[in-house]
Amino acid sequence: MLYRFKSQATADVVMLEANARQLLEIIGKSSAPKGIIMVDQMSAAVSALEAAIKDDAVQNRHNHDAFAVENHASEAELQHVGLHQRAAPLIDMLKRSQAESKDIVWGV
Repeated sequence: MLYRFKSQATADVVMLEANARQLLEIIGKSSAPKGIIMVDQMSAAVSALEAAIKDDAVQNRHNHDAFAVENHASEAELQHVGLHQRAAPLIDMLKRSQAESKDIVWGV
């Protein structure tokens, strides 16, 4: 299943279900098939995502350390898609939607 996030302030953001559920969990929203992120919730959502990205970077700092790839497949390390990459489109949508006072919906 795909999640399509929509806002009148930006183009749609489409994500695979697992990735969308992860991000919705981080911002404290239900991963129901339909939902809304209201303008007054966006600042907290951005902060939660940025904090999770920071934590993820600390826990996975070996991903870009050429001397710490022991026991890791180097090809897999190079192809790893981090939380910061998965969250970037939604963070951008949140910031732009907040600036224009437009809610974000999905599943409608």
